Amino acid sequence: MLTRPLTIAVAIALCAANAHAADAAADAAANAGPEATVALSAQTLDTVSVIGQGETRQVQRIGTVDKQVLPPGTSGQKILDRLPGVSVQSNDAFGANEESQSITLRGFDKSRLGYTLDGIPLGDNSYGNYNGLSIARALIAENLAGAELSQGIGSLGVASTSNLGGTIQYFSQDPSTEFGGRASVTVGDDNQRRGYLRVDTGDLNGFSAYVSGVHQDSDMWAAPNQNQTTRQFNAKAVWNVGDHRFGAFAATSRVSQANYAYLSKDMLRRGLGYDWNIYAPDWDRAVAAAYCAPGTRDAQKCAFSGGVNSIDDAYYQSRALRDDNLYALDADLALGDTARLKLLGYHHENRGQGHWWAPGQPSYPGTAQALPISIRSTNYTINRQGITAALSWQWGIHELEAGLWYERNDHNVERNFYYITGPFLDDAYLNHPDRRLFDQDFDIRTRQFYVQDRMRFLDDRLTVDVGIKSPNTRMTANAKPGTEASYASGTLTAKESVLPQAGIGFKLSPNQELFASYSENIAAFVGGGSGGPLQVSPESFAASAGLEPEKSKTLEAGFRTFGEKYQASIAAYHVMFDNRLLSLNPCTSIEVGTRPECITRFINVGSVKSRGAELTFILKPVDGLQWYNALSWNKTTYEDNYTSGGAIVPVAGKITVDTPQRMASSEISWNRDGFFASLRAKYTGKRYYTYTNDQSVAGVTTFDAGVGYSFGPGLGLRDVKVSLNATNLTNKRYAGQLSAFAPTDPTGTRYAIHASAPRQVFMTVAAEF
Repeated sequence: MLTRPLTIAVAIALCAANAHAADAAADAAANAGPEATVALSAQTLDTVSVIGQGETRQVQRIGTVDKQVLPPGTSGQKILDRLPGVSVQSNDAFGANEESQSITLRGFDKSRLGYTLDGIPLGDNSYGNYNGLSIARALIAENLAGAELSQGIGSLGVASTSNLGGTIQYFSQDPSTEFGGRASVTVGDDNQRRGYLRVDTGDLNGFSAYVSGVHQDSDMWAAPNQNQTTRQFNAKAVWNVGDHRFGAFAATSRVSQANYAYLSKDMLRRGLGYDWNIYAPDWDRAVAAAYCAPGTRDAQKCAFSGGVNSIDDAYYQSRALRDDNLYALDADLALGDTARLKLLGYHHENRGQGHWWAPGQPSYPGTAQALPISIRSTNYTINRQGITAALSWQWGIHELEAGLWYERNDHNVERNFYYITGPFLDDAYLNHPDRRLFDQDFDIRTRQFYVQDRMRFLDDRLTVDVGIKSPNTRMTANAKPGTEASYASGTLTAKESVLPQAGIGFKLSPNQELFASYSENIAAFVGGGSGGPLQVSPESFAASAGLEPEKSKTLEAGFRTFGEKYQASIAAYHVMFDNRLLSLNPCTSIEVGTRPECITRFINVGSVKSRGAELTFILKPVDGLQWYNALSWNKTTYEDNYTSGGAIVPVAGKITVDTPQRMASSEISWNRDGFFASLRAKYTGKRYYTYTNDQSVAGVTTFDAGVGYSFGPGLGLRDVKVSLNATNLTNKRYAGQLSAFAPTDPTGTRYAIHASAPRQVFMTVAAEF
């Protein structure tokens, strides 16, 4: 039943006095015609339909105005949470804490979606990423122009090796054609301090550019209130020469994030609560607990306290450090009257370290300095460069496009231990490890070609899209010698000669249309710091011979309608996801060691089926007032049992982990005479974190609100604006991100939950000059 989501929508409708800015993209879309189907960019984002008018696939879009309900600095990914079929979770108000941020779409998790920024591939969005970076690091949030989410079908030209379940294309703002700048300061709960500055050159004979920067500091919302620091720089330039357009983009990011502790349902029952976190700064308590660990157990010194009864209930502290540099050059060239060539070249380099103060891993063993804790670090580096090219031309009724993408990625991941003599704040990179567990280099080569054709018939009432793509990703691992653990060296290739895609759209009338699409996609094998079939022992890799890449087949259809005061879309879909990969041992404990195949390894364990429907309804009854609603129903199930430890794991017919079956979002917004306000609600249904569905977390409804006033020109400034934002308005505490999935958890002791952030309030003062 959707009773609860509908109740939320009605409740929000009664709060019209608390609304914010109407969606500029939606306003333009009400009168948009067939020209709205042009390729999306920062230039065209505000002139196309927010629900994909004219597209032959399910498309949803957000624009600049959609950011106003959330505080400045909020990740573009979190803003997507209002869209149908989308579940975004994070344990911070900005959706930027990478260990705890996640997004699921139609049953697909974040690592099975595709992401780009202005066409630059961002990888698979995984924590400890091996092939990209998150949108929060790639782009200062204030410079986000908007995003396009293509559920299921995606786009043939998207540069991604992971887009099984859909694509998210982010777009940065273009430089202003007027000289000036913007500055803002945000302060709020937990010592939040964020400063943003941007300066635009304005138009200089077709050339324009901006430079911008952010410095942000805050504390954790849970004790011990350790610091979170972000420093970012963005620069963008555009040069228009006749019908040609040239561009350049540069981004740097320096991030230090203290990570929150994972929770279990058992911990919550014991009263530790959602505010439970790490031991720091209580060093003595952390040491006493570490003496209970198997590797450093000392019965006389072992002591738990304060409701803790397990070595895994807490650790001293944990942190993620990430440094990124991203650069790109692009060109959009007119080739006569009917053809264009788009070129993009990019380079991305990254280094990262993930720290965990590991109990049971001793420092200086056998000496007077011995402690039952050392720091475990996972170190990552990425050095990748690539090009994309797309040639489009008009030939009679045909709108043809052919393109290619090539990327070379040199990636390294290693795991080290560092001995310590006592506590300190680990917000800097560590060097000269005392132990090295493993060290692997990865050489990843990606080649992808596509061709597509859009044909129009019956006076443009009928649109037919057909196309194919041919991806090929070869990943080679080289394990370095001299480490404690032996890891694999070898090569895995994910490729397909032809992956078809087709779509059809039919206009019943100027304001009503039907659409249907079909597509096939495969995903590259996961590598590097994200784990995968190559980050295993040589024996495990050898036993994994014959692995098939994960593959999806998506069929969807829907209806859209448009009016002067409303827009609506409904879509239904059916997805088959084959060759699901899991790491397990299919043999019994007796058989292990007696047969070569009886070793823990990656195995294709069968299929997943996803079915569902999504509804979007946007009402604009009077000028300045907008009511946005989205409902979604999804049932994603495992289709096959599998064998682990010699026993059948009965998952066939069970709901996939972290997949809510029902979701609803509703936002009412008002923009008039300089005043803007908004109230957004999101209902996320029950989610499982075990494959057999014996454990779950309850559904939850959350609210966010924003209100502000633009004073207009004065004091020599173009505009001064003051805004107030509140996230998790009702201070609802709940299970946010889920991970560490397992077949079963009968006692609720699995550490699979990241807690939600409490209510937080932020004030921003912004000026344009």
